Amino acid sequence: MTTFRHVAPRPPRNAILEVATKKGVVLARDVLRRGLHTQTLTRLVAEGMLERVGRGVYRRPDADITEHHSLVLAAAAVPHGVVCLTSALVFHGIGTQLPHEVWLALDRRARKPGTTAVPVNVVRFSGAALTFGVETHRLEGQPVRVYSLAKTLADCFKYRNKIGIDVAVEALRESIAEGRLTPAELGPAARVCRVERVLRPYLEALTP
Repeated sequence: MTTFRHVAPRPPRNAILEVATKKGVVLARDVLRRGLHTQTLTRLVAEGMLERVGRGVYRRPDADITEHHSLVLAAAAVPHGVVCLTSALVFHGIGTQLPHEVWLALDRRARKPGTTAVPVNVVRFSGAALTFGVETHRLEGQPVRVYSLAKTLADCFKYRNKIGIDVAVEALRESIAEGRLTPAELGPAARVCRVERVLRPYLEALTP
């Protein structure tokens, strides 16, 4: 006769702490989806086991925080967004910009994000301009979607009136000088963003 061993479910607090440890952050909405009560989050904060870093966003006090923590918080709040423009430049280690908000690309039909743990600046993309060059990186245990360097540079020239042409040119010059990409590698992204003609004189001036 086969006997089955009863396995007791994990206490809600343990399940929440495990998620916070594994993913870097835990969201109140995910706690609700698991059928758990958000009061458990409040108790864990009161006990010093979690800390609230934004509306509906929590982390362990001893969490391993990296230089890209703002991107992690933005991705947790807006998982369908893609880090772009100067925020993506910072991620790729290009330029001298230190944006005080996270630039995110969203589909033109996507709902505007609500209150987030970090300031977010949204630009609307569609079609290939939204999907081309998306890379997924795991930061602090959380998947974060960021545009490739080539797509980021093309976007910077497309949105040069928003971020400044000097920022776009500086990033392009540094990327080529450091051998991070070639004009040929930039070509497909430039075509998707329709900035080939805009980029051409700068590329001619920067390359032999």
